[in-house]
Amino acid sequence: MVQIDLTTKPCPFCAETIQAAAIKCRFCGEFLNTTKARALLEEQNKEDEVDTTEEELEDSDLLFVGRPSLFGLTSTFIKSAIFIAIIALIIKFPIEELINGKMGILINKRLMVTIAYYRIMAGWVLIGITILWLLIKAINLKMVYYEISIDRIEWCRGILDRKVDNIDMFRVVDLKLRRNIIDCIFGIGRVVLITNDKTDPEFTFEKLRNSRNLYDIIKKASLEADRKTGVVHLE
Repeated sequence: MVQIDLTTKPCPFCAETIQAAAIKCRFCGEFLNTTKARALLEEQNKEDEVDTTEEELEDSDLLFVGRPSLFGLTSTFIKSAIFIAIIALIIKFPIEELINGKMGILINKRLMVTIAYYRIMAGWVLIGITILWLLIKAINLKMVYYEISIDRIEWCRGILDRKVDNIDMFRVVDLKLRRNIIDCIFGIGRVVLITNDKTDPEFTFEKLRNSRNLYDIIKKASLEADRKTGVVHLE
């Protein structure tokens, strides 16, 4: 006796229910063994994986996950841009000609060429170092990762040497939200925790988006942790 496989699946083109072994959809008439069909199936599988991950996060006791925003380096970027602009002017402006002409100091042509060479080289080196320094700071910032659960705060940082630390939620004594005018423009902020943890008596969440939401989450979680553990913080 021949057994018929009645397992079904949705058509990647029209989403109608068809048999799993079907090669052609009886509703839209599309073939299911083509490259286009396989690409659609792979895309649907990826979406299903993302939905599953989000559901797992919702079912867990995690309250917040995130990384600092690059907008936190705005003031650093501005200062670096001004510095690079000054160096670019020094590269372009022939200082040796000013010394030779305006200041009345006679410099032979060979020495002027040497001064110009080292002036330009030094300028480009300084620009390169500044850009490299900015890249390192940006990478360092984005390598920081915060994870807040009901019971504790964990964070990891470091590029080559990854370090992970945590603070129990009941150790949070007080917290503050700090936002300057640039932070308000870009929608970021710093949350500062005052704790009775010996390792991190004052811990700062660097420039994060939704900083107000983070502030409220930690405040509520710390009060709940104090209630569960019976901890009373004395001023």
